[in-house]
Amino acid sequence: MSRFHCCATCKHFKAVKLEQRMMYYCERLRYETKPTYQFNCWEPKKHVQQLIEKEQRKNK
Repeated sequence: MSRFHCCATCKHFKAVKLEQRMMYYCERLRYETKPTYQFNCWEPKKHVQQLIEKEQRKNK
């Protein structure tokens, strides 16, 4: 698994500022989450995918 794999780097991750706190939410799962959590349905954001590809090319 990529070192980039976490909810905060997934395209379905949303952060919502509430009056008392921040709420982190997965739009796909409709589940409150935390930025560091990991799920198998992870789909990286475009810029994260580019970083992964760059790292893979560097390691070849």
